[in-house]
Parts: sequence; structure tokens; C-alpha cells
Amino acid sequence: MNSFTTLFMIAVFVGLMLQLWLTARQAIHIGTHADTVPAAFADRITLQQHRKAARYSLARLGVQRWDLVIGTLVLLGWTIGGGLNILDGVIASLPLDPLAAGVTLILAALLIGGVIELPLSVWQTFHVEARFGFNRNTPAGFIKDRLLAAGLTLLLGGPLIAVVLWLMSGAGDYWWLWVWLVWMGFSLFLTWAYPIWIAPLFNKFKPLQDIQLRQRLEALLQRCGFESNGMFIMDGSRRSAHGNAYFTGFGANKRIVFFDTLLEGLDDNEVEAVLAHELGHFKRRHIVKMLIFSSVMSLFGLALLGWLSQQPWFYSGLGVARATPALALLLFLFVLPVFSLFIGPVMAYFSRRHEFEADDFAAVQTDPRHLISGLVKMYRDNASTLTPDPLYSAFYHSHPPAPVRIAHLSSRIPA
Repeated sequence: MNSFTTLFMIAVFVGLMLQLWLTARQAIHIGTHADTVPAAFADRITLQQHRKAARYSLARLGVQRWDLVIGTLVLLGWTIGGGLNILDGVIASLPLDPLAAGVTLILAALLIGGVIELPLSVWQTFHVEARFGFNRNTPAGFIKDRLLAAGLTLLLGGPLIAVVLWLMSGAGDYWWLWVWLVWMGFSLFLTWAYPIWIAPLFNKFKPLQDIQLRQRLEALLQRCGFESNGMFIMDGSRRSAHGNAYFTGFGANKRIVFFDTLLEGLDDNEVEAVLAHELGHFKRRHIVKMLIFSSVMSLFGLALLGWLSQQPWFYSGLGVARATPALALLLFLFVLPVFSLFIGPVMAYFSRRHEFEADDFAAVQTDPRHLISGLVKMYRDNASTLTPDPLYSAFYHSHPPAPVRIAHLSSRIPA
């Protein structure tokens, strides 16, 4: 066992214990406050609805614990347990050239990982979500989604992996810079193509038909200087009762998408306020900032991979017998989440700060009381906990806790 093996094992153990401790804190905090609706919500959310949210959150925490434990065992099985080394040996015995063998190894590892995760995903969808009235998917629909996702991985991911491995093998010491350029181009292409080519494979989209609401939202877009390729309703109710709204695409393909479940639950004032919040992300350049940040982090990560791929201890310390570009890439993808866990609160902090800024923008463009009432309905209809543990939330929640967010918006109500 070399020093990197020891460091890796310590990081895995500490990370697992930390996450299990955080889930325990969250469960205790939610359970302790399950019988009292927070004062800020007492006039809009009943005790029965609050208790349902607590039970739902606790059920999801149970799935999360199993996911943590199973994920850790799978990670150790792939690495220290020799699973990846065995798979590499099997594929190396096939009559494939090195590039094809590398692509096959990575796709096979992804496929096996997906199969391992499948039972827990089935349990989450058809037991937990169904138990609380959220699941509307069918077994046939579930299988179709998984097959479509696998097909897209092969169609889009296969060529990308081939290009990356080819560059790793033949582009010299600075291959990671060329890979970064390819990755950024691929990411931008996916962002552009997603609304018109990929999303319609999974859902149906139709233009917003409500003339009065559409005119109102178009006026908001005009005031904010935002141009899009239309506002669409997505049949989210095919799979789930949860509601949401989002922007997608860029350039001429920018779209605003509302889940049909969201429009069913909110009135026009609230829909306008929710859209104003999303526009706040655009006007405050959060999307550009995150794109720049992710670009820098990707460049740093690939440079680190470029160095690690030249270190024999990186391979031997993680249970593989030889050094190849495909093994280097897979091992890096396995190890990265182990160490990046500890910067989670920093990432969540900046994300929550962006949410506050978007709320402030919405409070200027619309009446903040409309966003408050819309958010409360979304918390209620999605059975979101109103009493998260602060430390758990700091690690896992990209949005501010419900009481904090509502208090912030309430302070923006004109006197």
C-alpha cells in the first residue's frame, strides 16, 4: 500500500462519515420540528402539509444514506478492490486497437455503474416518490428514459471520449490544453443543441397558449432586455407532480420553459415573479460567471490530470496494474468527487448568494409578495422541508433555506 492509497482511503472514510453525520443531523432537525409550522408559514401551510414534508424529507434521506454507502463500496470495488483492473484485463484481451479498447473500457465502466445504480433509482421513483403522490412515471416510461440516456451516451459520449483519448496519446505534454478546448466546444454545443434536439426526446414542449399571461411575461422580458426563442410548457406531469421553471440554450436557441405542474399551481402574478427571478440570474450575469468559473475549474482539473497521468503511484495506488489514457481518465473521475466534497460549502455559498441577488432583482421588477406567495406554494406542493439543519444545508443546498429566503424577500417589501 503506497502513500496515495492511504490518503485515498482516509479521504473516502472521512467523507463517508461526514456525509452520514450530516444526514443524521438533518433527520434529527427535521424530526424535532415536524410538529410545528414555522411562524413565517403558519398562515399558508397547514400542520398536515408540514408533517408530510417532514416525512418525505426523511424518506429521501434514507435513500441518500443507502446511496452513500453503496456508492462508497462501488468506488472501493472499482479501485482498491481491483474491479477496474479486471475489466481492463478483459477488454485488453479483445482484438481491439488501443484507442477502441480505451473507449470500450470507459463506456463499459459507465454502463456497469448505471446498472448498479438502477435498483436504488427504481426504489426512489416507484416507492418513495409514489408513496408521497409525486411519481407519475410508468415502468415503461422509466425504461424508455434509461435507454434513451444510454443511447445518447453512446452517440455523443463515444466520439467525445475517442477524441479525448486520441489527444491524450498523441498531442504531447500539453494535451490537456487541447482537451480543454474540445470540452468547452462540446459543452457549448450541447447547451445550444439541448432545447431543440435533446430535450424533445424526453418531453413534449408546446408554446405558452395563455394570451394574457404570455403578453404579461413578454412585457417583463422587454423591460429586462431579454430576448428568447419563445416560452414553452413542458409536460413534466408525465413523470412527476413536482413543478419548476428554467432557462435553456443560448444565442438564438434561448428558451423559457415552465413545467405544466408549475402553471397549474401558481397564479399569473406569481408566475411573473418566478420568471423575474430567473431573469435576475441573466441580468446579474450569473450564467456567464458560472460558465467562466466552470471553464477555469475544468482547465485546472485537466492540468492536474495531465500531471497525475504521468505518476506511476497514481495507478498502483488505486489498484490498476498499467498506465493508459483511459485508465487515467477513469481513475481521475472516480477520485475527484472524494476530494471535491470538502469544497462543497464554498460552492453552495456562492450559489445561494446568486439566488439572493436574483430575488432582489425580482423584488424590483415585481411585487416581492408575489414571489413570496409563489415560493411558499412551491415549497408546499413539492413537500420541501421548511426546517433544514443549517450545517446540512450549507453542504447540500444550492438555494437558501426556506425561512431565510422568505425573510430576505419580506425585507424587500415596500413600507
